[in-house]
Amino acid sequence: MTVVIRMKRIGRKNHPTYRIAVADSRKPTDGRILATLGHYDPVSSVPELRLKLDVEAARHWLSHGAKPSPTVASILRRMKVHEGLPEPKKRVRTGRTKDTATAKRRIAIKAERAARKTERQKGRAAAKKAAAAAAQPAS
Repeated sequence: MTVVIRMKRIGRKNHPTYRIAVADSRKPTDGRILATLGHYDPVSSVPELRLKLDVEAARHWLSHGAKPSPTVASILRRMKVHEGLPEPKKRVRTGRTKDTATAKRRIAIKAERAARKTERQKGRAAAKKAAAAAAQPAS
């Protein structure tokens, strides 16, 4: 079971309020949840009521592998929830380390195109200078 931390919309029309909830990723966004971590009211006039979050519960779920949604991740960063948690292990990426024949050919083609482009630009600049010199009256 993959566990996610996401926002569940509650509140009336034109006045959104969200619950920050822990849920199974297979359940719908407004479906059954495992735990409620807090709530977020983006249109509240009182800044203290805009966001309430149980930081310890959030750390608990993050340490047990829950993945936050992008919006919840930004809220958690703002609340500094990630501090003190172990960093996730970097994935070892095995792939080609040597240049293949195709890669070498593509690099050569790009270099050749760049050289031709430079020559065209130099030719245009020389033609422009020659035209400017010819347009000036001889003194």
